[in-house]
Amino acid sequence: MAGFCCIMPLSSRRMSSVSFYKIQEMIMNMGVKRIKGVIFSNFRASRLMLETRTMVGAGGKSLGRRRNLQIKAEVDFVNAEEAKKLIAVEGYSIVDVRDKFQYSRAHIKSCYHVPLFIENQDNDFGTVIKRTMHNNFAGLFFGLPFTKLNPEFVQSVKSQFSPESKLLLVCQEGLRSAAAAKQLEEAGFANIACLTSGLQTAKPGMFDSVGSIELQDAGKAGLVTIQGKISAVLGTVLICAFLFITFFPEQAEKLLQMAPSG
Repeated sequence: MAGFCCIMPLSSRRMSSVSFYKIQEMIMNMGVKRIKGVIFSNFRASRLMLETRTMVGAGGKSLGRRRNLQIKAEVDFVNAEEAKKLIAVEGYSIVDVRDKFQYSRAHIKSCYHVPLFIENQDNDFGTVIKRTMHNNFAGLFFGLPFTKLNPEFVQSVKSQFSPESKLLLVCQEGLRSAAAAKQLEEAGFANIACLTSGLQTAKPGMFDSVGSIELQDAGKAGLVTIQGKISAVLGTVLICAFLFITFFPEQAEKLLQMAPSG
C-alpha cells in the first residue's frame, strides 16, 4: 500500500463562505466528492490533509485508489486578553489543570477542575525515598507537592465534555496546560486553547476569581514566600544595632563586656 499526503495551512481567522467554497472546489477537482465535519473557529489554525492510498491486492495487482480528507485543528495559545474573548464571545469552558493545592489558593470562577497531576501517595520503597527527598527540598522551600501524572485525566474530561466542546486550558506557568492539550488532542478534542505562560501572567481583576490570594500568586508557597519578610526583619535589626553603636558607643561597649566570653 503506497500513497502521498498533502498538507495545506488554512487561515487562523474565521474563513468566509467564499474562500471555503474555493477550497472545496479545488478539493473536488482532485477527485474528492464531499467534505464532512469541517469546523472553523476564531483564533485557531488548521491544516487540511489529503491522503491518497493505492490499494494493492494479491500478486501486486492494483485495486484502485482511496482518498481520505481530514481537517485538523491545532492547539491555539492565547494571552489573557484573548482568553477573555474566547470565554465571552466564543463560549469556551475553562478547565483548570493545576494540582488541588494551587487550585484551592485561587482559581477562576465557574471553571472546571481536572488536575493533570495528582498527589503521589504510593508507598513502595522507591517512591518513599523520592517523596522524602522532594519534601525536604522543593516541598519545603517552594511548597510544591509530590505528584504523579493523573491516569484518569482524559477520561475525567470526557465525562464532562464532548470532543466538539470548546476548552480553554489553564495552569500556573503554561507547561501543564500544554501537556494536557496534547493528551486531549490525541483523544479527539478539536477545539482547544491554552493560556500562554499560565495564570501567573493574569493581572489582578483580569478574571473573576475565588480564593484568598490573587491568581498570579497561587503558585507561591513554602519558605520562599516569607524570605522577603525574614530579610526585612534581619535588615531592621542590623540597622538598629549600627545606629545604637554609632550614637551610644559607651552603652554599646558595656553591653559587649556583659556578654559571656567563649
